[in-house]
Amino acid sequence: MPQPKNLTRLLRALARQGLEVNFNNNIYSVRWQQAHHPSAEVLIPAELPVEGKALQQLATLAQIQHPEGGKVTATRATPDFHPGDAGVAIGSVIQTQDLVIPAAVGSDINCGMRLHVADLTVDDFLSQRDRIVDLLKGDYFLGTRNLAFLTADFRALFAEGLLGWLATAETRPQGSLQQTDWSQLWSDCDRVFAQGSLAGHPRWSPEELVTGEGWIRDGDLATIGGGNHFVEVQWVEQVCDRATAYAWGVREGQLAFMVHSGSRTVGKYIGHQWRDRARAAWVEGVAYPPSNLFSLSNQSQPDLVKDYLEAEATAANYGFLNRLLLAELLRLRLRQCFGEVVAPLVYDLPHNLTLPDDEGWITRKGACPALAGQPVIIPGSMGSPSYLMLGQGNSDFLQSASHGAGRVQSRFAIAQQAQKQGEAAVGLTGVDCITLRSERRIEEAPAAYKPIQPIIDAQVAAGMVTAVARLQPLLTFKA
Repeated sequence: MPQPKNLTRLLRALARQGLEVNFNNNIYSVRWQQAHHPSAEVLIPAELPVEGKALQQLATLAQIQHPEGGKVTATRATPDFHPGDAGVAIGSVIQTQDLVIPAAVGSDINCGMRLHVADLTVDDFLSQRDRIVDLLKGDYFLGTRNLAFLTADFRALFAEGLLGWLATAETRPQGSLQQTDWSQLWSDCDRVFAQGSLAGHPRWSPEELVTGEGWIRDGDLATIGGGNHFVEVQWVEQVCDRATAYAWGVREGQLAFMVHSGSRTVGKYIGHQWRDRARAAWVEGVAYPPSNLFSLSNQSQPDLVKDYLEAEATAANYGFLNRLLLAELLRLRLRQCFGEVVAPLVYDLPHNLTLPDDEGWITRKGACPALAGQPVIIPGSMGSPSYLMLGQGNSDFLQSASHGAGRVQSRFAIAQQAQKQGEAAVGLTGVDCITLRSERRIEEAPAAYKPIQPIIDAQVAAGMVTAVARLQPLLTFKA
């Protein structure tokens, strides 16, 4: 496939800055000319835009090595690739040996996706739409959700994830969770990546959540968060792989709901803590690494590497619970409006995590695991379809897939376009967005994102995933 015509000027500019870029068969290969490292590769269809800043960030990530041992051994990026604010492009996936990079995960630790289906029709839902919206606005935005836990619940969560939390919290459910089917939550864990239970430790969490005894009301649990995070009610428009969909309990016409959120302030607390720790642990007298992406060497700093991975897991466990509770509140409201509704979990998977690999670790930033046979959830914008996929375990792409369509316009740019051209020009016609901040509806308009279909098609053609079902949005909650 020829190089996109509109790319020539950009590539010339990047070459003058020392970045070597080649394009072939929808894959950009990039590397700094002076670096003796393998090229980083990005899968992006020719018809979609690519930003020079994102290519520079990826090439910089690919050349990271620690002066006392450890290096990046492979670097890839998924089609939702775009620049990141902290120097790491969104959609980046790296394989490392004897090395971890806290900044490559950042502070939105275990941002991820959760998908449920329910045996309700679109007409069923719309008949109670206003009532459900009012109830969930209270739960998600107005603080009326009734969730309280003991410090022992948090200690168990941080140490053992969902399995630890369930074992303690189930014995004395409070508030909203008194109506929960706890046996269902236990069985749902089998459909959560790693059962939502990583090896963390309470010592890394904010002190106020684990100190002393008694009840704690955590204002962050069961909150959506900012940015591109959301809770969305959808319906299953088309099943593409009937055998797999049947095995996962997915059928055409079903109601569905999708949660995209992470570890909130716990992730920020731990992410910022380890950004500073990695910087402080840098080898004295050695120049700082490019873009201040400080790494930790497993050869010379094994205790620091172990501690970081434990701290990251601690935040990840909180992220798993945050998504569970966001979904459980919605499931409880469906039961309140429609009677007994099971709404089983299809899958819950992480985006921003460091996970063990045969060669060391794989770190994903704005990308998700796509192991062979594993469900993969790829959302579109709030005005376009989302996809449930089947992972193919493609080692060429480090067993990964995109975590969405990928932003293509900044919040400022999309707001300017909407102001000048109207809401229809940014794709908001027919979009049902529930938010307390009117600007959020504009900032997250469909035109702010790449079209989802080329993103999906490119990954299917590359053998990363196959399509199981397509889902259409009904309404979206944005904080």
